[in-house]
Amino acid sequence: MENYPAGWEADVVLRDGGTAHLRPIVPADAEALSRMHEAQSPESVYLRFFAPLPRLPKRDLERFVNVDHHDRVALIMLIGDDIIGVGRFDKISATSAEVAFNIADAHQGRGIGSILLEHLAAAARESGIRKFTAEVLPQNRSMLQVFQAAGYEVTRGFDDGVVAVNFDIDPTTRSIEVQASREHRAEALSVRTVLHPTSVVVIGASRKRNSTGHLLIRNITAAKFTGDLWVVHPEADQIAGVQAYRTLEDLPGTADLAVIAVPAESATEVVQECAAHGVKAVLVISSGFAETGDEGAELQRRMVATSRAYGMRVVGPNSFGLVNEAADVSLNASLAPFLPDSGSLGLFSQSGALGTALLSAAKNRGLGISTFVSAGNRADMSGNDVLQYWEEDPDTKTVGLYLESIGNPRKFSRIARRVSRVKPIIVIKSDLTGRELPPGHIVRTSSLAPNTLDQVLGQAGVIRADTIHQLFDLAQVFSTQSLPAGRRVGVIGNSAAMATLLVQRSRSEGLHVEAEPVSLHPEVDAERFRTELDAMYARDDIDSVIVTFTPSAGAEEAEIAAHLSEAAARSQKTTVACFLGIHGVKDELTTYLTDDEGARVSRTVPSYVGPEDAVWALARATDYSRWRAADHGRFLEIEDLDDKGVRSIIESALSDARPGTPVRLERSDTRALLSCYGIEVLPYITAASVEEGLAAAEEIGYPVALKAVTNVLRHRMELGGVRLNIDSPEELREDFTAIQRIIRQVIGDSDPLVDVQTMAPHGVPCVIRAGEDPLLGPLLSFSLAGDTTELLGDVSHRVAPLTDREAGDMIKSIKASPRLFGYRGLPPMNIDPLGNVLERLSVLVERHPQIRELVIHPMVATETEGHVLSARIDLLLDPTRIDSTRRLLS
Repeated sequence: MENYPAGWEADVVLRDGGTAHLRPIVPADAEALSRMHEAQSPESVYLRFFAPLPRLPKRDLERFVNVDHHDRVALIMLIGDDIIGVGRFDKISATSAEVAFNIADAHQGRGIGSILLEHLAAAARESGIRKFTAEVLPQNRSMLQVFQAAGYEVTRGFDDGVVAVNFDIDPTTRSIEVQASREHRAEALSVRTVLHPTSVVVIGASRKRNSTGHLLIRNITAAKFTGDLWVVHPEADQIAGVQAYRTLEDLPGTADLAVIAVPAESATEVVQECAAHGVKAVLVISSGFAETGDEGAELQRRMVATSRAYGMRVVGPNSFGLVNEAADVSLNASLAPFLPDSGSLGLFSQSGALGTALLSAAKNRGLGISTFVSAGNRADMSGNDVLQYWEEDPDTKTVGLYLESIGNPRKFSRIARRVSRVKPIIVIKSDLTGRELPPGHIVRTSSLAPNTLDQVLGQAGVIRADTIHQLFDLAQVFSTQSLPAGRRVGVIGNSAAMATLLVQRSRSEGLHVEAEPVSLHPEVDAERFRTELDAMYARDDIDSVIVTFTPSAGAEEAEIAAHLSEAAARSQKTTVACFLGIHGVKDELTTYLTDDEGARVSRTVPSYVGPEDAVWALARATDYSRWRAADHGRFLEIEDLDDKGVRSIIESALSDARPGTPVRLERSDTRALLSCYGIEVLPYITAASVEEGLAAAEEIGYPVALKAVTNVLRHRMELGGVRLNIDSPEELREDFTAIQRIIRQVIGDSDPLVDVQTMAPHGVPCVIRAGEDPLLGPLLSFSLAGDTTELLGDVSHRVAPLTDREAGDMIKSIKASPRLFGYRGLPPMNIDPLGNVLERLSVLVERHPQIRELVIHPMVATETEGHVLSARIDLLLDPTRIDSTRRLLS
C-alpha cells in the first residue's frame, strides 16, 4: 500500500492489562468504522461531532478512512476486527495540527485515548508538527482529562461554548514520567492476570501418563491449585483425575488462563478459540516454533499476533511453564515435578532446561520462591513485563533472571533503575547476550563490546552473576540478611588457615577487614564460641561478619550452629558462614524470633561451600547496598538548547538520503549542530596549499596545530598526520608540506587538505562518543584517547538520558582516570567541562534518534577548561528506536 507507514503499527497493553492492536487507518476500515459509530450512544456521538449524527454520511466516512499519513493522519485501535478507538490529526500549519478522538463506549476507561495520543504525537513529530490543538465541549471531561493528564503543558481557552486546548507535543520530563507510570501499571496488571488465575484450562492433554499435558495436569493438581481446573479433550471423559470437556464452549465457566500443549501448527487456531470464549491469557508449552527455523517463526508470529489482537498475553511458546506459590493461588503450571518451598525469590528464565536447573538449585539450597516464569522463546511476555509485576508484588523481595537474550535492554534498564532501589535484581547473562541470538529468539543484537551491556546493567543497579551457582549465592544473602551497612567486616572461625584465606579474599573483593581475625581452637566448645561471637557482634567498627566452622571430633557442632543463628538474629549485622556440611539456607542455622506484631518469624544464616563463594556474595551485596544508598542525581533540564536548529540541520542533511544508508554530516554543519547545544569546536581553517595554510595561521594567530583532514591520519601523530606547537611561518611551511606528502603516500589523494587550528593548551586528550545503538538505543561512551585505550577496552558506557551524577561516574569509572586527577605528580585536570559535554550529548541523542554516531575526538581536558578539537556526525534516516515515546509491546 503506497505511503502506508507500517512502522506505526504496534501491539499495546491497555490500562486493565488487556492487549489491542494499533495501526494507521486504511480505506478497507470503512465498514468497521461505521459499525463502531452506530454502536455509540447519542451522547458520545454529540461529544465527538458537536451534533446528533446517528450514521456517518458516506462523504464523511470516505474522508475519515482516506488519509495521506502525513498532513492527515488517523490511527485506529482494534480488538479482533472491531475498532475500539480512533485518534486523528489534520495539519493546520507547518508545525501544528488539530487532533480529535473517538473511543468506543464499551471500552471507555481502558486508557485508549492516552495511548492514541502518545502514538499520534510520535507520528506528528515525524512530520515536523510540534503543537496539537483541539476543540472540546466543556461536558467532555474525560477527553479534557486525557490532554491534561498526559504530562504536557496544556493551555485552555473558552470561545463560543467550546474549550480550545493547545499544547506542545515535544516530550517533557513530566510526559515521560506519566508514560512510564501508565506503562508500569498496565504491564504489571497484565502479568498479574497470568499469575493469579481463578480458573485454568489445559488444552492438548493426552491420556498417556508420560505426555506433556498429562504431566501438567498432575502438577497443577498436586500443588492444590485454589481455583477451577478444567481439561479440553475431544474424546476423554477425564484425564489424570480431572473432568474433561469436548470443547471450550462446554466448560462450566470462562478460563482466565489456557495452558496449551498442542502441536505448533494447531496453536493459532486454538488461540483463536480461546479468544472467542473470553480467555484472558495463554501459556504455550508446545515447541516447534521459531527455534526450528523460518517456518516455525512464521507460526509463532501468527499465533502471537492473533493473541494480542484479541486482548490476550502469551507466555511462550516453548515454555517450561509458570509457578505462583502464593497461598491464595498455589499454581504449578509447569513441567517441574517438584518445587521449592514458598518464599520471597522471584525467578525468570527462558529455556526449559534452565528453568529446571533454577528450580532444582533453589530447592537444594532451601530457598523459597514466590513466582517462577519461563518465557521460552519470549515471543510476547518478557522479563521486562515480569519485572514490572515484581516491583509491586509484596511476596517478592529478591529477583533472579536468567537472560539468554534481551529484547529491549533500554527499557529493562529504565525499569530496573526503579526496581533496584527497593529490591535487588540478580541477572545471569553470558558475554554473548545481546550479541548473538539463541535459537527461537527474534530480537536485535549489538556489535558493541561485551562489557557494554554489563555497564548498562550496572548503571541500573543490576547485579551480574556468571552462573546459576552465583545467582543463588547472592539470593541466599538477600533472602535472609539485612543489607550490609558498609564495607567493614570481621572474621571469626575455628581454623586459622581458613580465617587467613577469608581475610585475603575479602580484601581482594574490596571489603575492609578492620581487625585481626578471631581464630579459635579447632575443638572450641560452644560456650567459648558464643562469647567470641557476642564480642564480635558488639563491635561498632564492623558492618558484617564472616563465620567459618569446621567440625572436629570434640566440637559441639549443633550448639555452635544454634549460637551463631541466635547471635546473628539479635545483632542485625549481615552474616555469612562457611559451616562445613551445611550449604544453603538450612534449618541447622535457623532461629525463630517474635516480631513487633507478635508473629513468629525465622532468621537464617546462609552457609557456603567455600570461602570464595561467601566473600564474593557478601561483597556484591555490599556493592548493591552502597548503590542503593547513593544519591544517583536527577535527570537534567538544560535551558540553552536549540532543538529547532538541530532539527533543521538534520532534516536538510537527510532530505535526499536513502533509508538504512548513513549520511556523514558536513564538517561545517557538524560545528553548527554542536553549537546549537552549547558545544563549540576550537576554531580551524581548512587549507589546500602552503599559501592558504600561512594565511590561515596569520588569521588564527600562532601557535597553531596542523592536522590531516582525512580520518585515516587525523589523529595519528605517530604516522605524521598531526603537527603541534607550530610557532612560525617557516616551521608551518615545512610541516604543512610534510603532512601533504604523507597524505599522498598513504591514501593517494592528489589534493590533500590540512586543517590549521588554534593550538589548545596542554592537557589530557579524551574521546566522547554518542549515538543510536540498534539494541541499546541512545548510548554514550567515554575514554582517554590513544591506541592503548582501544586495545584494552578501557571505555565507560551509559544509556541516555544521564543524571547529573552519572556523567561524573562515567569519567571516574575508566581504569585510566587517574591521569585526569594528578597522576604521578602532574596537576589535576578540570573534569567539569567533560561532564558538561556528556550531559548535553545525553540530551541530544535522546531527543534526536537520527544521530547514528557522534564522535568528539579529541576533547582536551586542561587544568582550568576543556576544548573540543574535532568532531564528526553520521545520520541515519528513519531509525527505529525500540524504547520510544510511545507505549508498545516489543
